[in-house]
Amino acid sequence: MIRHFDQEEILKADSFFRRNLINCVSGYKSLNLIGTVNPKGLTNLAPFSQVFHIGASPPLVGILFRPHTVKRDTLENILDTGFFTMNHVTSEFYKEAHWTAASWEGSEFEGTGFQEEYFSGFKAPFVKGSPLKLACSLVETQTLKVNQTVLVIGKIEHIFVDEKGLRADGSLDLNALDTVSVSGLDEYYTGEKLARLSYPKPTQLPKLI
Repeated sequence: MIRHFDQEEILKADSFFRRNLINCVSGYKSLNLIGTVNPKGLTNLAPFSQVFHIGASPPLVGILFRPHTVKRDTLENILDTGFFTMNHVTSEFYKEAHWTAASWEGSEFEGTGFQEEYFSGFKAPFVKGSPLKLACSLVETQTLKVNQTVLVIGKIEHIFVDEKGLRADGSLDLNALDTVSVSGLDEYYTGEKLARLSYPKPTQLPKLI
């Protein structure tokens, strides 16, 4: 049986129910730990699922932040320093990744047991042990008129990837990297590959490659 919700029902629903429903309807989402540091040197680490590809030349990623109506350490650190890292989460440490979302007094690295890692003077900290790490610099921000959500666009300066997940054509085997995805706010998954398919043409069904 299919349950139907119209817009009126969605808006009238209990706020907890509505939040869970709307956060899940987009399906599986990528999960990254974003590492930053404030001007005083205090590091910060937080999980983000609203991360997406914007372009490949130059290489750009986008991150959506909730409205900047309260203190948001990750966003403020990016605005202050202009740098951040993105670190894939694996099944070995997804619980600790979730734990970083708590309201820690000091650095989430110290509180949750993650080790900071740095590269060649890049200011923001990486997560040691992550199989795919990106070093990014701030390009621009936009505040969306519809709901005051903040879009941060970053340029990928460096990529560090475990070779077991890197294919010859540049694509990534996320199963080999053990990358974890998330649904909603608190449900985590490991992927199961179905297939890679050939470039689609209208004259034939795509083939396995």
